Formats: sequence, C-alpha cells, structure tokens
Amino acid sequence: MTAIINWLADANAEGVKTYGNLIAITTLLAALIALIYVAVTAKKVLSFPEGSDRMKKISQSIRSGANAYLKRQYTVVAVFFLCMFIVLMLMAVLGLLTYFVPFAFVTGGFFSGLSGFIGMKIATASNARTAAACESGLNKGLRVAFSAGSVMGLTVVGLGLLDISLWYILLKMIFRLPVTEVTAAMITFGMGASSMALFARVGGGIFTKAADVGADLVGKTEVGIPEDDPRNPAAIADNVGDNVGDVAGMGADLYESYVSSVISASALGVTAFTGTSVDAARALLIPLALAAIGVIASIIGTFFVRTGESINQKALLSALRKGTYVSAILIAVTAFPLVWFVLGSDMIGLYFAILLGLVSGVLIGLSTEYFTSDTYKPTKKLAQSSETGSATTIIDGIGLGMLSTAIPIVIVAICVICSFYLSGKAAGEFAFSTSRGLYGIALAAVGMLSTLGITLATDAYGPVADNAGGIAQMAGLDEKVRERTDALDSLGNTTAATGKGFAIGSAALTALALIASYVEKIETLDPAFVFNRDIMNPPVLVGLFIGGCLPFVFAALTMNAVGRAAESIVREVRRQFREIKGILGGTEDPDYAKCVDLCTQSSLKEMVLPTLIAVIVPVVIGLLLGVNGVIGMLAGATVTGFLLAIYMSNSGGAWDNAKKYIEAGNFGGKGSDSHKAAVVGDTVGDPFKDTAGPAINILIKLLSMVSIVFAALVLKFGLL
Repeated sequence: MTAIINWLADANAEGVKTYGNLIAITTLLAALIALIYVAVTAKKVLSFPEGSDRMKKISQSIRSGANAYLKRQYTVVAVFFLCMFIVLMLMAVLGLLTYFVPFAFVTGGFFSGLSGFIGMKIATASNARTAAACESGLNKGLRVAFSAGSVMGLTVVGLGLLDISLWYILLKMIFRLPVTEVTAAMITFGMGASSMALFARVGGGIFTKAADVGADLVGKTEVGIPEDDPRNPAAIADNVGDNVGDVAGMGADLYESYVSSVISASALGVTAFTGTSVDAARALLIPLALAAIGVIASIIGTFFVRTGESINQKALLSALRKGTYVSAILIAVTAFPLVWFVLGSDMIGLYFAILLGLVSGVLIGLSTEYFTSDTYKPTKKLAQSSETGSATTIIDGIGLGMLSTAIPIVIVAICVICSFYLSGKAAGEFAFSTSRGLYGIALAAVGMLSTLGITLATDAYGPVADNAGGIAQMAGLDEKVRERTDALDSLGNTTAATGKGFAIGSAALTALALIASYVEKIETLDPAFVFNRDIMNPPVLVGLFIGGCLPFVFAALTMNAVGRAAESIVREVRRQFREIKGILGGTEDPDYAKCVDLCTQSSLKEMVLPTLIAVIVPVVIGLLLGVNGVIGMLAGATVTGFLLAIYMSNSGGAWDNAKKYIEAGNFGGKGSDSHKAAVVGDTVGDPFKDTAGPAINILIKLLSMVSIVFAALVLKFGLL
C-alpha cells in the first residue's frame, strides 16, 4: 500500500489527474458504504417488535404528526428555494456567477432536508421498538436506540460526501473546470445546505419547545400529572416535536456543518497551494479524503457501543464514549500518512492541525458534559438551588451557562493559534504562508467533524429514547421499563448537549475559515482591491457592532416565537381540561391533533423571518458598507454568536438534567416544591437549548456563505 501511495505522490501531470480522480472516486465509494450501512442498520432496527397494540397506536400517531409537519414545512421552504434560484440565475445571466451555482444551491438544500427526513423516519419507527426492547433489558434498549441514531449519523455523512463528490466529479473530471470554479460552486451548495438547516432548526425548534412548554406548564405544574401522561392533550405534540426538532432539524443542521467544513477547507487549500510546486487539487482533495476516512472509522466505532444492565449514568456514558474514542484514534492514525504522502513531508504541520481539531472536539465535548450532566457538581448544585424556588434556579442556570463559555473559548483559541502557525510554517522550499495557516485552521474544523458519523449517532439516539419513555408512560408499561428509558433519556440530554457543543465549536472554526474564503474571493474577483480592515475604519467598526448584535436579534426572534406558540398550546390544553370533563378521569381522550396542528401553524409562520435576516443582512451590509463592512460584520457575528450559542445550549441542558436529577428522587423528588421550581427552569431552558442556541451556529456560517456568493454583486454595486 505504501509503495502505491508513494507512486501516486510522485506522479507526473497526467498521474496527478489520475490521482485526483482516484481520491474523488474513493470519496464517492465511502459515501456509498455509509448509505449501505444505513440501509442494513435500518432493516435491523425495523426487525425488532413494536410491542403491544397500544404502543403501536401511539407510535403511529407520533409518526403521522411528524410526517404531516415536514410535508408542510418543505412546501414553505420550496418557495424560498425557488425565489433564491431565480435570483442566482439572474446573477449568472449578468455574469456575476457561473450557471452551475443556482443548481448547486438547490442540491445543497435538497440533501440537507433529505438527511433530516431520513433520520426522522427511522426515529419515529424505532421509538416503540426501543420501549419494547427496554422490557428485555437496558443494553437491548440502548442498542435499538443507538442503532436508530447511527442511521441518522451515517445518513448525514453519507449524503454529505455523496453531494460533494458528485459535484467534484461533474465539475473537475467531466467539465474540467479550474479548481477555483469548482470550489466556488461547492461553496454555493453549502449555502443551500445552511439555508435548509436554518429553516429546519428554527421551525422544528419552535414546534418542539412550544409543545414541551405547553405540556409542562399545564400538565406538570397546574394539573400535577406526568409529562407523558396520556391524559395530557399536548403529549403527542411533545413527542412529535422531539422528532421534527431534535432529529429532522438536527440532521439538517449537522449536514450543513459537515459539508461547510469540508468545502471551506477545500477552497482555502486551493488558494494556499496555487503557484507552488504542490498541485492545488491535492490540497482540495485532502478534506474529502479525511471525511472518507471518518466514515469508515465511524462505522467501526459503532460496534464498540455496549453496556451492562446497571442503570448508571457514568457506565452508560462510558459505553457511548468508547465508540467515539475508537473512531477518533483511527482517524488520528490514518491522517498522518494521508498528509505525508499526498502533500509531502514538508507539510506535516497540517497533520497536527487535523489532530488539534480532533482533540479540541473531544475536549469541548467533555467540557459540555461537565457543565450539563447530573453526574457532576454544576448540575447537582443547580438542582439543589431549586430548594429555594424557581428564581434561584433561573439565576444559577444563567450563571452556569455564562461560566461554561470560558473553557470552549480557550480550547478554540489554542486550536486556532497552534493550527495556524504549525500549518503556515513548513520545511524545505516553503516559507511561512498565511494562506496555508488559514488552510490549517479549516482542516482543524474538518478534523473536529471527521467523527460526525458516530458523534451524531450518540446525539440522535436521545430523542428516540425520549419518545420511548413517553410511549412507555402512555402505554402503561411496567415501572422498570420507564426507569430504563429515563436513564437512556437522561444520558441523551447529556449527549445532545455534547453534540451541540461539538457543532458550535466546529462552527467557530469553519466560520473563521469562511471569512478567510471571503477575503480570497474578493482578491480573486478584483486583485486591485485595497482592504482596510483596521478596527478604527468606520465601515469595519459599524460592521462589528451590527454583526455582534445579529445573534442577539436572531435569538430574540426565535425565543419570542417559542413564547407565542407556547401560549397558544397552554390555552388549548387548559381549554380541553376545562371543557372535556372526562380527560382526567380517563373516560375521554384528549384532542391530540389540535395541539399538533397549532404547533405546526405557529412554527411554519415564525420560522421565515429569522432565516430571511440571515440571507438579506449580509447583502444589505455589503451594498451600504462595502467589503470592509462585511468583514467586520462577519467577525462580530462569529465572536458573539459562538459565545451566545454555548451559553444558551449549556444553560438549557443543565436545567433539563437538574430537573431529571430531582425526579430521580433527590431534593424531594417528583411533586415536591423543588421539582416544581426545576420544571420552571427546564421550561425556560427548552428554547435556550433546542431552538435559539443550536440555530446560532448555522447563522454565523450562513452569513459568511451568503457574503461569498454575493461578493461580485457587492463589488459592482457597493456604495463604499
């Protein structure tokens, strides 16, 4: 194998082309392997029994509600994509873009939405199966839920690599376009993926948290019944929301994160090595090859996830970590020969950038776990604060989230500095290169997300376990089953928070790489353009302020949207308890469909404005403040967005697990005053962690991608 790689590395011009083709085909094969794994695993999950007729009926109600929501959401999103396609096509007619760009935009959105759709289909099909498996044992329940999560994880990376490799094969191997035009088109399908992800995250987040807040405020605090009690009119809507928000929304979100990191790294690689003795196409293909290795490593890692029958959070967490760590080690080992033989021994600093990204991802995950898991002091202390009321719970939760931003910032800062200088400095004929240093930062983001297949599997299994617990409650299964599903659900909250921290950390690195790509794009379009990025330059300074404000405005819009939607659910649940007298006695069924419909209407209405802001503001800022103003805006949004996203996600995760810690029998247990205070904290934290927080990381990348795509328009018509 070494001899073959050496031969490829020393190939002549024709050999370089063959070598590039080989990498592209290998990437396509890795995508197909991932999708084959998805098909096989999905078939295995569907072979498990769904349980009793009552369990099947509940699962079918959840499935029908989720399918109906996604159908209506995709109809609304299709209108947006049609309008953007027309705009991009007009720009192509004016010569501001190539004609491939509008089609790349559409495919990015399509595959992003498809990732979420496939993940949601398997999640809604496996929730009752997980509950039934928990009747046999905890390990079996974990295996079913985790297998469903791995379908989501490998779907995202498989479709992501499929999209990237097909566009590379089409543009480079068939149409033989220059690598700069190839990366320009690929950036645009990243913009399509980001747009779809923002719709999915915001819309799904509003749906799920409106239902969750409505079910908690009336069911738990006012009526005093469990969250998933079949007498709660919002119970089905709550379970539907877990799927459309935490599965479909998350799938589209992380698909976007994945392809954005690969594309931005490829674009910077071309810039870094153009005009050197190293073929730029090789640098373009390194991120693709690294992602392909990650697919295989993630598949191998899934086979290491096993646990015993003890309901112990540390043991369960260790079982999931084992698979992630195995995948990370495999990537760390194989990335070294990849860089050595493809780019040469002089460029080995780039390997250390990849390694730094991997390690940083693990450390950010551990930091998030520390602040949100009820096995550690911060969340236990937060649960204890509930003894003095909901006000202290809210205060301590906010403080916890703010404090939790420090460690990820330090980790990302060290990763950026070390990646930049290790990659920029090379041996032999190569002097220090800023563009190569920026390429190293982008490769660190790819390294961080290279284990996404299994990382997302550990995240996506959580909503499946949550639904399983709801079905166990509504179907009246043995209390032991509910204990097992609650253990899996509580762990799912921690892994979900870890996954969000992971995505936010990679978003910061990717956003930095995209800002660099924007600068390179401007230099390519107008080599004579003179930048003035001095912080005291008024357009830059104003851009910084506007960019710093954007994540707050975005978060406010999404939080208020959840509040308005939740109000309608609270009123409806109260109405049903008041008017349908037999609900609490169990003699009449609630009108579940009404709550599902209200959540659907609210989320579809409210998701449009936040997404439009992300698309319109960069263009308006560019036309009014020019290129320097856009750079300031992107820098401001990246810094405040990163901090705000971590703060909101970790506060929300800690509030949720503090409530579950009390429900496990601590500080008074269920029904106590502490529990009621913790429910209020969890209710506040719901839109923090599942709507606004995770959507901000999409926002900061979409701002950069829109800026890159519309750069020619800004140069031509900008006022400054």
